[in-house]
Amino acid sequence: MKKVLFINTGGTISSSYQENGLTPTQSAENILAEIPELQEICEIDACNLMSIDSTNTQPEDWASIARMVHRSLDQYDGIVIAHGTDTMAYTASALSFMLGTVDKPVVVTGSQVSILAEHSDSKKNVIDSFLTACGEVAGVFVVFNGKIINGSRSSKIRTRSYNAFESINYPYIGLVENGKVVYTEGVFANRGAVLHPYNDRYASEVFLLRLIPGTNPAIFDAIQSLGYKGIVIEGFGMGGVPFKERSLISKIEELMKDGMSIVVTTQCPYEGGDLTIYEVGQKVLEKGVIPGYDMTTEALVTKMMWALGQTTDPAGVAKIMATNYADEVSLPADTASL
Repeated sequence: MKKVLFINTGGTISSSYQENGLTPTQSAENILAEIPELQEICEIDACNLMSIDSTNTQPEDWASIARMVHRSLDQYDGIVIAHGTDTMAYTASALSFMLGTVDKPVVVTGSQVSILAEHSDSKKNVIDSFLTACGEVAGVFVVFNGKIINGSRSSKIRTRSYNAFESINYPYIGLVENGKVVYTEGVFANRGAVLHPYNDRYASEVFLLRLIPGTNPAIFDAIQSLGYKGIVIEGFGMGGVPFKERSLISKIEELMKDGMSIVVTTQCPYEGGDLTIYEVGQKVLEKGVIPGYDMTTEALVTKMMWALGQTTDPAGVAKIMATNYADEVSLPADTASL
């Protein structure tokens, strides 16, 4: 039998009702005890790394998980991480960059309902995750509701439903059906091609700004004054940024001249952005911002944090952001639909 490490970090899957609401209380051993069927799948070692609601997850926690996975990979055939759903996509994206090109499956999962509840989705998600972790396809994945999703393409799109996660602008890596993993034919030919080593350095000083009509340009002065090194801007439509009344262009240019790295993406989760189509995109693109193409916001934020952990030189950050690594997918918008 294959050997898999189960790492518990908390989240709804390990929660029980306490005085102030659902709170993580269950250990990795408690979770495994509720799913005896796992003994037929593989040999399992349990690890309790942390026990937090994922809303409280910090970038430091991504690095802690990455270090645990990195030093354990040689001893196991795969790794399953139990995690809260609220920031799971951020953690999965961060692990995609920090862990580098992995040669075994690293699976992040959780549930919408506690393992202790009668009609929980936790048992299916955990079993599916262990089946995926015992598979032959390497990478960082989110496994949820029978779907195997590339870690840096995952996003939580529903707050209550069992099908909470979706693969954004990229096919599922596979599905788990009737206890068997079925991989998507041809999907791996479209994954990134650049290999990279483990590196858990990061800089958390990245700000996410979602534009609304009437955004005050002075917001950029406030962001800079707080010591941020990078900004991910969610523009309108294809990534448009206003340049007439309350123009944001001059402030963006000013911050970039001061060494700030800035990505411009779209607020729309599907189909990606393209700054070359409209004037409102071209005017900001010509200032030297980094296009977000069809990447998820979670991947853009975590990748910029990781890039800034390697270099604060804007040209170096831009190069890293534009690199399509082997465990992610960053395609130009016109080739995103596969």
